[in-house]
This record gives sequence, structure tokens and C-alpha cells, in this order.
Amino acid sequence: MAVIHRTTVEPTKLELLTSWLPSRPWYRGDTGAPQLAKAGGFRLDDPQGEVGIEFIVVTDTSGARPAAYLVPLTYRGAPLDGAEDALVGTMEHGVLGRRWAYDGCHDPVLVSQLLALIEGRAQAQDQNTSDTPDREVTRSYTGDRPAPTEFTFTATDDQEGTELPVAPGMTLRLHRVLRPLPDGPSALPQGATGHVAGAWHLPEGDRAQGLFAVLHTGTGPRS
Repeated sequence: MAVIHRTTVEPTKLELLTSWLPSRPWYRGDTGAPQLAKAGGFRLDDPQGEVGIEFIVVTDTSGARPAAYLVPLTYRGAPLDGAEDALVGTMEHGVLGRRWAYDGCHDPVLVSQLLALIEGRAQAQDQNTSDTPDREVTRSYTGDRPAPTEFTFTATDDQEGTELPVAPGMTLRLHRVLRPLPDGPSALPQGATGHVAGAWHLPEGDRAQGLFAVLHTGTGPRS
């Protein structure tokens, strides 16, 4: 299980994301200066115990309407080869030293564990407490073949999210711009064979639920 250290991180994750988010095609702000707050998320364990995996939900209140974004991050003790364009920034961790923070959609360790979560082979962990499952995170898988455990992929961003073709006929889509679903995670897109959903806090204090990631197999519509 991942250990949550009670220590300092400089710069903070929110400071890194304040600089990085406006460069993303799915960022909706119009000021170029996000006003971010942590609103939710969860962690996954790296079976090798080397890479930190965190799914952060942040809300941005800089625009006319607040927006919520899903930002999967990986934390590494050394640079990830070939992932220079996915680097969010570096941080000095009070216990672990220098850490390289990456957009996790480009990190095969995160993608592999997210697929394991969808299939039920991994357990979502609380974002802030060691050795504690996150019971608000839900998942499902109804596909007729296992997701790959080894793969190569190219992540592609658009105005709504990130698309990852993880195998022939199998595409994982992460929802970067989060929207509450009135019917909860049961309202899956047409053609979905798996999903991960979670909860986050809205700026006004309410709790929302929505889709974080959807797995599609075949050639049906994706959303």
C-alpha cells in the first residue's frame, strides 16, 4: 500500500497545476490564471512500489462559471524516458526528495493500474490516508476479453478529455472536464464496456458524482 507522508512539498501540486492547466486544450478558463482548489480524487498503488499514482480533482473559480477537472498525476524519483512533453513539473518532497510529476495519461504505470481498477484487479485508495480504500470510487467491466497489461499507446487530448488506444479495438477515455451525473455512474455512454466514477466537492459545498474514465471496445460511439 502507498504511504501518505505528512510533509512539505515545494512547489505544491496546486501551484504546479496553476501553471500547467492553461496549456491544455480541455482547459475552459478564459483568464489564463486559474484559481484552483482541491476538490477530490483517489490514489492507486504501483505494484512495484516505485511510482506514486494520484487522480486529483481540482475546481477552478476564475471564470464566470466554476469548472472541475480531473488530473491524473504520477510522481517519480527520476525522469520518465520519452515523456518530456508530459512533464507537469518537479517538486521537492520533504521525505522523498526531488520528484518528477507527470500527466499520468502518458505514464504506462498509471494506465496499467487504471485498467486493473476497471477490471477489479486493483482497489482505489483514499487520497489522504494510508492503507484505506476509497469506497466512493466505483468501477465496472462487462467486456469479453481482458484489458492488456503491457502495451504502447499515444495519448491524444481534445476539448473534453484524453483518448488512449490501449489495444486494437480497445480505447480508454478520461473525462478531464467533469460534469455531475444526476443518475450517478449508472448513466454510462453507449458502447461502454467499463468505467471508473468518483465524487468531488462543488464550490458551493455540495457533493457531486460523475464519470472519470470510460473503456470502449469495438468501433461504437465514444463519449
